[in-house]
Amino acid sequence: MTTYNLHTDAGHGWLEVGRDELTMLHIEDMVSRYSYQAGNKVYLEEDCDASVFVNALENMGTKVEYNSIHTDGDSPIRMLKRYTKW
Repeated sequence: MTTYNLHTDAGHGWLEVGRDELTMLHIEDMVSRYSYQAGNKVYLEEDCDASVFVNALENMGTKVEYNSIHTDGDSPIRMLKRYTKW
Protein backbone atom coordinates (compact mmCIF):
# COMPACT_ATOMS: atom_id res chain seq x y z
CA MET A 1 0.00 0.00 0.00
CA THR A 2 1.26 3.48 -0.88
CA THR A 3 0.04 6.73 0.69
CA TYR A 4 -0.21 9.99 -1.25
CA ASN A 5 -1.09 13.50 -0.12
CA LEU A 6 -4.41 14.71 -1.50
CA HIS A 7 -4.50 18.50 -1.30
CA THR A 8 -7.90 20.20 -1.43
CA ASP A 9 -9.40 23.65 -1.12
CA ALA A 10 -13.00 24.78 -1.37
CA GLY A 11 -13.09 24.31 -5.14
CA HIS A 12 -10.74 21.55 -6.20
CA GLY A 13 -8.15 18.94 -5.30
CA TRP A 14 -4.74 17.65 -6.41
CA LEU A 15 -2.86 14.43 -5.80
CA GLU A 16 0.83 15.00 -5.01
CA VAL A 17 3.10 12.55 -6.84
CA GLY A 18 6.70 12.35 -7.96
CA ARG A 19 7.51 13.17 -11.57
CA ASP A 20 9.55 9.96 -11.71
CA GLU A 21 6.40 7.96 -10.91
CA LEU A 22 4.67 9.37 -14.00
CA THR A 23 7.65 8.29 -16.09
CA MET A 24 7.76 4.84 -14.48
CA LEU A 25 4.06 4.34 -15.27
CA HIS A 26 4.47 5.74 -18.82
CA ILE A 27 1.68 8.28 -18.29
CA GLU A 28 3.62 11.57 -18.38
CA ASP A 29 2.01 12.37 -21.78
CA MET A 30 -1.47 11.77 -20.35
CA VAL A 31 -1.36 14.56 -17.74
CA SER A 32 -3.46 17.62 -18.64
CA ARG A 33 -2.70 21.32 -18.31
CA TYR A 34 -4.98 21.38 -15.25
CA SER A 35 -2.24 19.81 -13.15
CA TYR A 36 0.65 21.74 -11.60
CA GLN A 37 4.33 21.18 -10.89
CA ALA A 38 7.07 22.34 -8.55
CA GLY A 39 10.52 20.77 -8.76
CA ASN A 40 10.13 17.00 -8.91
CA LYS A 41 6.58 17.09 -7.54
CA VAL A 42 3.48 17.04 -9.73
CA TYR A 43 0.04 17.92 -8.39
CA LEU A 44 -2.44 15.93 -10.47
CA GLU A 45 -5.89 17.45 -10.73
CA GLU A 46 -8.43 15.25 -9.02
CA ASP A 47 -11.02 14.73 -11.76
CA CYS A 48 -9.03 13.06 -14.54
CA ASP A 49 -5.26 13.10 -14.06
CA ALA A 50 -5.27 11.62 -10.56
CA SER A 51 -7.60 8.83 -11.74
CA VAL A 52 -5.23 7.92 -14.59
CA PHE A 53 -2.36 7.72 -12.08
CA VAL A 54 -4.25 5.69 -9.48
CA ASN A 55 -5.63 3.30 -12.11
CA ALA A 56 -2.12 2.72 -13.47
CA LEU A 57 -0.82 1.94 -9.98
CA GLU A 58 -3.72 -0.34 -9.14
CA ASN A 59 -3.25 -2.19 -12.44
CA MET A 60 0.27 -2.98 -11.17
CA GLY A 61 -1.21 -4.34 -7.92
CA THR A 62 -0.46 -1.30 -5.73
CA LYS A 63 -3.20 -0.18 -3.35
CA VAL A 64 -3.44 3.58 -2.81
CA GLU A 65 -4.28 5.43 0.40
CA TYR A 66 -4.78 9.17 0.83
CA ASN A 67 -3.57 11.64 3.42
CA SER A 68 -5.98 14.59 3.15
CA ILE A 69 -4.57 18.10 3.42
CA HIS A 70 -7.22 20.83 3.26
CA THR A 71 -6.58 24.55 2.78
CA ASP A 72 -9.22 27.13 3.65
CA GLY A 73 -9.44 29.63 0.80
CA ASP A 74 -7.35 28.98 -2.32
CA SER A 75 -4.63 26.36 -2.13
CA PRO A 76 -1.11 27.63 -2.87
CA ILE A 77 -0.97 24.88 -5.52
CA ARG A 78 -3.05 27.18 -7.75
CA MET A 79 -0.05 29.55 -7.93
CA LEU A 80 2.39 26.89 -9.21
CA LYS A 81 3.52 26.43 -12.80
CA ARG A 82 1.20 24.37 -14.98
CA TYR A 83 2.38 20.85 -15.73
CA THR A 84 4.57 20.31 -18.76
CA LYS A 85 6.47 17.20 -19.73
CA TRP A 86 10.22 17.82 -19.47
